[in-house]
Amino acid sequence: MNTDKALPVLGQGFFWQDLQAGRRFQTLRRTITETDLVNFISVTGMLEAIFIDANYPHGAMKGRPVPAALTYSIIEGFILQTMIQNTGLAMLEMTQKVHGPVQVNDTIYATVEVTSVRPTSKSGRAVVTSNVEVLNQRDEKVLTYTATRLLAGRP
Repeated sequence: MNTDKALPVLGQGFFWQDLQAGRRFQTLRRTITETDLVNFISVTGMLEAIFIDANYPHGAMKGRPVPAALTYSIIEGFILQTMIQNTGLAMLEMTQKVHGPVQVNDTIYATVEVTSVRPTSKSGRAVVTSNVEVLNQRDEKVLTYTATRLLAGRP
């Protein structure tokens, strides 16, 4: 494999030294499909009636709600592919709050704000905390969470 060390690597995440409290990002947007819902509940076993019965008579809302875990997972996928690709070492803690439903055909995206960067004493690593706010196509807040991760430093 020919690697040119002078060229930046597309998709490389941030080393902790590149981040500081107050830095903000926005993810791409993604529309949640029926296929997303079916695949997610099938692989996770979240076969609850409100997710598998399109005509569930006892639901609190109309439409096809998706699990908050699916919403979170899609946003984490965006973050992993960009902000922490090859630099994320561990998810240390995550707290989450659901503010509103996400349904099939909703489009979600997130804003990410780094709130803390604390270097560790071991191997140039740092604990990085971020607040993540997930919004739908109407810019309504549907989910917020705080993620504390261990990130690598520059080699």
